[in-house]
Amino acid sequence: MWTPFAICSLFIALHIPNVAYAFVSSSATFQSTILRQSAPSSSTEDLLKPHYEIEPIPIRIGHGFDIHRMAPLVLAGQPVVIGGVEITHKDQKWTDAEGKFVEKGGIYETQLGVVAHSDGDVVYHSIVDAIFGALTLPDIGQVFQDTDPRWKGCDSSKFMQHACQVMKDYGYKIGNVDVTLILERPKVASFKPAMKENIVKLLETTPGRVNIKARTHEQVDSVGELRSLSCHVVLTLERDS
Repeated sequence: MWTPFAICSLFIALHIPNVAYAFVSSSATFQSTILRQSAPSSSTEDLLKPHYEIEPIPIRIGHGFDIHRMAPLVLAGQPVVIGGVEITHKDQKWTDAEGKFVEKGGIYETQLGVVAHSDGDVVYHSIVDAIFGALTLPDIGQVFQDTDPRWKGCDSSKFMQHACQVMKDYGYKIGNVDVTLILERPKVASFKPAMKENIVKLLETTPGRVNIKARTHEQVDSVGELRSLSCHVVLTLERDS
């Protein structure tokens, strides 16, 4: 049976040339191996291969930012996924700014989900954006457009894998990654080790090069009212000798 993970991988293989995926599936696992191949250019691939030289300087610095709305799970249609980890939680006190469930501006206790075209993983999206930025490439929204039905519900680990391959193709590896996750609730401290493990694996690096911090927004604005969550990432890329 084709899973969303498999479908997203296949679409990336078909529509982002020079990258293809060989799939091995079983009842328990789905694996993908990136294979290099020659293929005609496309508008997406052109975005990642600018006409100017991306100079082979020793160190590059990138910054990424992402924000997504949070809403009751019944509205969002998908859970809160951060750093590839589903954040299970008790019912949270969400501010109903539009009065859909209680009086406008009132508090509605509910399970939360993330409103997004893909799975809405703010950490993965910020890392991808930071990698592209460090390489002076277009942002994630241009490469994986949120109006494209191919990415609907897509597992954002596929975006991470592609960004990692682009980084390696330009002769770089991860120097270090510093993640700052900003959300009021739910609490994520117990999930951070699993997030870090996922990032280390996807970026083909080591634990001593990846850091994850999380903080609240002091009950200020949409983040403080549990109506959104956001993330900043700063990273360095080192020339891979």
